[in-house]
Amino acid sequence: MNEPTDAGAGNLAGAGLRRTPDVPATSASLGPTATILAGAATVAALYLGRDVLIPLALAILLSFTLGPLVTWLYRRGLPRVPAVLTVMLLVTLLFVGFAALVASQLTHLAQQLPTYEYNLRLKAQAVAEAAPGAGVITRTANFLRDFSREIDRITEGSDKKPEVVTTPAGEARRPIPVEVHQPPQPPLEALSEFVGPLLQPIATAGVVLVFIVFVLLQREDLRDRMIRLFGHGDVHRTTAAISDAAKRIGRYLLMQLVVNVLYGLPIGIGLFLIGVPNALLWGVLATVLRFIPYLGPVLAAVVPIALSFAVDAGWITPILTIALFIALELFTNNVLEPWLYGSSTGLSPLAIIVAAVFWTTLWGPVGLLLATPLTVCLVVLGRHVPQLQFFEVLLGDQPVLAPEVKLYQRILAGDPHEAGELAEEQLEDRPLLEVLDAVILPALVFADQDRLRGALDPARVTTVAGHFAEVVADLADPIEPPATTATVEARPRVLCVGARTGLDEVAATMLVQLLLQAGHEAEATHAATLLHGGATTGPWDLVCLSYLDAGAVRPARRLLLRLRARLGREARYGICLWGASADEAEQARAVTRAELVATSLAQAVELIGAAPSTLEKPPALRDASAA
Repeated sequence: MNEPTDAGAGNLAGAGLRRTPDVPATSASLGPTATILAGAATVAALYLGRDVLIPLALAILLSFTLGPLVTWLYRRGLPRVPAVLTVMLLVTLLFVGFAALVASQLTHLAQQLPTYEYNLRLKAQAVAEAAPGAGVITRTANFLRDFSREIDRITEGSDKKPEVVTTPAGEARRPIPVEVHQPPQPPLEALSEFVGPLLQPIATAGVVLVFIVFVLLQREDLRDRMIRLFGHGDVHRTTAAISDAAKRIGRYLLMQLVVNVLYGLPIGIGLFLIGVPNALLWGVLATVLRFIPYLGPVLAAVVPIALSFAVDAGWITPILTIALFIALELFTNNVLEPWLYGSSTGLSPLAIIVAAVFWTTLWGPVGLLLATPLTVCLVVLGRHVPQLQFFEVLLGDQPVLAPEVKLYQRILAGDPHEAGELAEEQLEDRPLLEVLDAVILPALVFADQDRLRGALDPARVTTVAGHFAEVVADLADPIEPPATTATVEARPRVLCVGARTGLDEVAATMLVQLLLQAGHEAEATHAATLLHGGATTGPWDLVCLSYLDAGAVRPARRLLLRLRARLGREARYGICLWGASADEAEQARAVTRAELVATSLAQAVELIGAAPSTLEKPPALRDASAA
């Protein structure tokens, strides 16, 4: 049995199966147990150190947004420190203005809320009356209320007498009722209970601002330290990773800002036209809250929708408000985000959801906000650091299997229907010749390599070959008859022979399909059938052997000798070593003395389509014929 050759390895590499780069012995991969322990330790450190890591992560995230503005001011002649302070002043003014706007709008809303109480009562009553079974609910409530009153009346009129306490003088008096009251809290304690919950977010915001200032001031120094710490002497790779992460996160944040503005602006205008109070507030909050994935749009819609029920005694305002939020959410999710985001993050949809759950579990609501940027960093690390490549495979949005590998996997799984769908998808962007040559043929080579190393037994090989034959048959186009007989006679009649297994015969069948489309008369058969008396519609001008094993040169020579004895020496003979290199093809030509040697379907069609005179016999065979 022949061993798999280097050509097969080359095919695997060309198919997109990534090989693990050589890693120095000092940085060898950890074992499974050590990897699990290291992962658990990392998760524990992220959870226990969240008080420090959350402000630092927020600062780094915001520095990606503010960094380009600082760089722009610096390049305009403003020194580094004044440029950073100017940007931070603008950010502070922006936040103060936002807080003042929200406070004023909320104050105005609080003043108007009592006027909406009547409308809410009317709607609650209308809903109760319109609800299915409202009469049953009302009768049940009345029954329970009357029953409770009857119990109270019976209890109050019972024979039970209050306990009487007798004094030493013999006078009876009733017990004195006792009530327990909490003493009033001291002013400082009451103030601490009110202000305490506000101090933590204020303190976190202050720490974040301090981190941002230092990150912006020390950007180059931090970058150099990261290169020194993680570069391991590979400055190019580390620089590429930092640049890639900064580019992806910066673009993601910019596009998210654009999407949120294009979402919040119509919300504010629409609510104003509908008649919902404080439309400016809800538009601004919709823009800001949408930075929080999944939860933000819901929070932005709850209060305006609730308010729309209160401001109008009818139902038109709430219906229009709900329709506005639903329409804008659908448009944003299905049109704006795919158009503007594109591949800016490089994350798969499932990875985004898993990241949101993971980081929210670790860090709470702030983790939900940071989930996508942090996961982008992990994918970038996986792209540039071989030891972390599994992050890119698990979380990235790029296909990790080449089309031919995916097709072969579906064949192995016994699903030729889905394999055919994958091949049909390739036909949308490629011609049939390219799909057969670049997708189906390499998949057949993979199957033959598995056969050679014993992973597929003969029965399994037959089944797999049958599935491949189904896929190839579904891809075949109807063949129109040639225009004239002269055209057919000018082209060689070809017999394509599967040399060893049904897999070789499937490859021969693909060549026959392409030759029929080119106007040739062609037929496919198996070598065993042909050698044991199987009939064909010959005579043939050219007989081509199909081998998926590029190293089968010696067996090909023996088979050619047997076919020459069986079919005669008048025909020309060729060998198709699918996927072989140019050197292997030349070696096969020298050993087998074949008139034609091809390594791909395109090459075989081109050589066969040449004038018949080009298919000359080797000198030794010509001399033997003359003798």
